Amino acid sequence: MNGTASAIGVLGAGSWGTALAVLLARNGTPTMLWARDPAQAAAMQKRRSNERYLPDIRFPDALAVTSDLASALAQTEDILLAVPSHSFRSTLRAIAPLMKPAARLAWASKGLEEGSRKLLHEVCSEELGGAIVPAVISGPTFAREVAAGLPTAVTVASHDGAVAAFFAGRLHGATFRAYTSDDVTGVELGGAVKNVLAIATGIADGIGFGANTRAALITRGLAEMMRLGAVMGGQAETFMGLAGLGDLVLTCTDDQSRNRRFGLALGRGAGPEQALQAIAQVVEGIKTAAEVRELARSHSVEMPITEQVYRVLYERLAPSAAVDALLAREQKPEVSN
Repeated sequence: MNGTASAIGVLGAGSWGTALAVLLARNGTPTMLWARDPAQAAAMQKRRSNERYLPDIRFPDALAVTSDLASALAQTEDILLAVPSHSFRSTLRAIAPLMKPAARLAWASKGLEEGSRKLLHEVCSEELGGAIVPAVISGPTFAREVAAGLPTAVTVASHDGAVAAFFAGRLHGATFRAYTSDDVTGVELGGAVKNVLAIATGIADGIGFGANTRAALITRGLAEMMRLGAVMGGQAETFMGLAGLGDLVLTCTDDQSRNRRFGLALGRGAGPEQALQAIAQVVEGIKTAAEVRELARSHSVEMPITEQVYRVLYERLAPSAAVDALLAREQKPEVSN
């Protein structure tokens, strides 16, 4: 690979991983995009585009594609993961023996680990040890818009300011702003919880409720996110920023969001399996709803919207009954002291 900047390996060739690889390459970073499927990797390298996810986006010359993980990491200095949260731990295990000693690591994956309810930086610490101080990238980002070069802003958080600054610097460009933060917990939690709340707003819109309902769900959903974040050590400013409110508004209001579309289908009468089949992509909020619900219970945090989404998904509660349960809650002050 050529170029003066050190090379970055982007692992995960879905829409988001592809968009980030395109962004890095456009910014002058030699980039190796790793796809798990050899046939997909070969097709992308030949056609210079990801025909499945971003067919209209041409790959820059600085972007190469491979399905050979060892080769990808041998040719790059640093690593950016863009894999689903359910395959996050297995990906870390796969790269652990292949990482260069000085490699910096970041991820743009969102969600909690299924079963353990751990944040992804906790999973990373378990798998790679404390010597690796990673960064997490989150914010209001639809892959197609990033790949198209439309103005976008994200937060890059790390407990090591130099690592956050490194990845933010590589991402930052003419139409992409990257802000840094040290609130890893808050950034990760915001990116997970917003998917559950997007399902809730999608359900409400699918039923036929109006803009008032949508705004109320977003606002009260943000309150749920902040309550959980406070007991877990997240900063209030983070939840009011790009990785919290920004990502929440985006995911709850635009039909590019898979979680919102899934909720819309539920509100219009589809069952969870039927709705998921129609989308034909990962809907992170489904599994996250169960994890966030248990996380809230373990911390004794009240999250009524999350609770009702869980009941619709896992207890087959009718969406209309879930709405009735929320409306029947006892009147109370908006802010509790």
